[in-house]
Amino acid sequence: MRIFFVGFMGCGKTTWSRKLANHLGYEFMDLDHILEAKAGMTIAEYFVQHGQDAFRLLESSILKDTEYPENVVVSTGGGLPCFFDNMEWMGANGQTLYIKLSPKTLAERLDKGKTTRPLIAGLHGEELVAFIAEKLGEREGFYEQATHIINGIDMSVETLAETIKTSGGIK
Repeated sequence: MRIFFVGFMGCGKTTWSRKLANHLGYEFMDLDHILEAKAGMTIAEYFVQHGQDAFRLLESSILKDTEYPENVVVSTGGGLPCFFDNMEWMGANGQTLYIKLSPKTLAERLDKGKTTRPLIAGLHGEELVAFIAEKLGEREGFYEQATHIINGIDMSVETLAETIKTSGGIK
């Protein structure tokens, strides 16, 4: 079973996908790390040198061209589901899990690490919350196509595993 975690930056995709992979005895993959290794630079550097359009093309290519083990939990970039047919591709090749959080909660989580996130560098306080609310408004329609939608506040690795198991994903 392939499980793809989706959601806005800062929702915990990498942390929770790693925890779930460990819990299930599955492999863990982070598409952002794969992209950085193939590009030979950080995502922030790639954005600056090539722009967002080129980044989204590369990101989609990495998603679709990567060989995945049979049992894997994959952390994706926050914007990946919202471009091209990426969300449909993930749904056709596994299950998708959306970690849903409010703009205010996401802003609080992101406030400390803004420098590594090109889309929010330089945004503070209410300006950051407003930006996240606007972007979530654009992206939520894609995220909500996920096989599973999880409230990111009160989740545990056990509830994640149970959610997937009850849908027939884990035997």
